[in-house]
Amino acid sequence: MAAILLAAGGTGGHLFPAQALAEELGRRGHVVELATDERADRYGQAFPARKIHIVASATIRGRSPLALARTAFALVRGVIQANGIISHLKPAAVVGFGGYPTLPPLMAAMLRRVPSVLHEQNAVVGRANRLLGRVATAVAASFPESRHSEAFAAKLVHTGNPVRPAVLDVAAMPYDMPAADGPFKLLVFGGSQGARFFSEILPDAIAKLPEAARARLKLVQQCRPEDLDAVKSQYDALGLEVELAPFFTDLPARIAGSHLVICRSGASTVTELSVIGRPSILIPFPHALDADQATNAAVLQGAGGAEVIDQKDLDAERLASAIAERMADPEGLAAVAAAAKSTGRPDAVRRLADLVEHVAAGGRAQSVVFGEQS
Repeated sequence: MAAILLAAGGTGGHLFPAQALAEELGRRGHVVELATDERADRYGQAFPARKIHIVASATIRGRSPLALARTAFALVRGVIQANGIISHLKPAAVVGFGGYPTLPPLMAAMLRRVPSVLHEQNAVVGRANRLLGRVATAVAASFPESRHSEAFAAKLVHTGNPVRPAVLDVAAMPYDMPAADGPFKLLVFGGSQGARFFSEILPDAIAKLPEAARARLKLVQQCRPEDLDAVKSQYDALGLEVELAPFFTDLPARIAGSHLVICRSGASTVTELSVIGRPSILIPFPHALDADQATNAAVLQGAGGAEVIDQKDLDAERLASAIAERMADPEGLAAVAAAAKSTGRPDAVRRLADLVEHVAAGGRAQSVVFGEQS
């Protein structure tokens, strides 16, 4: 039994894969602890770690000497904290999942010569991970190709993006093709933080649907808390059956039960859509650094598993047309669902755990051999 320290920024995109790995490592008899920031308690359940450490970190938010000094001070403080954690825990490996809270633990691991694995969720390597990839023992990639990985290409291993057990629990559910005139289950969400854009455009788009199509809709939508009342009143005026909430702890089951998903294209979202196998309209967040959401979406679209519409090209009229076209083509939806599922890697967490154990035992990225699916 070995101790493993995980490090992840406190967003769903970073924590969900870390959670999946923590549970897999726990099943294998390892002790897991987590280094993160104060946002980690927002995602509906406790992280499966023996202990959670809050480590100082900071994003570069300006180029002024004062801003840079504050960032440097926070990161140095975080490295000192992480060094203390590693000194006490004596982990066999440190595993980072991106975000600036990953920097201090990975830097401390390098200073203490502890093997490390860095996991990149997106098809574009994030800025923190571009720095850390140079010092990590191995870099695990979610996609077969990762932009901005040239500096550490020899360390790159394609594992896939781990998904939570809740996703694997519903992955075997077949797509329930909607009947031509039956209920149509539409799920809309904007990622772990919600998306005001959907709250603004969806009610107008639904209002533009033909009355017969609108009558079929059973809508589930994630909204920011401050938008709930306004969105509900718009749907009430349309007489629409709808469920609204700021966050759904059972989102994988809701994805599996839907006929169509409209959402952003963060790495965890794209991964879950592919593992479960559901058709989607993806609207990448337009302000994402390095257009990583657009690149993630393009992978799924290229396989025929989604339609991608840039936010700048989307208005209520076009969205209504896209929804109506899919409601009228159940066979097409089933084909898109199958294409999405063909890209999924449900064994990603096993492959990542194999890589972590390999590195913890002193192995290098190039020599890892993945075990058979049990």
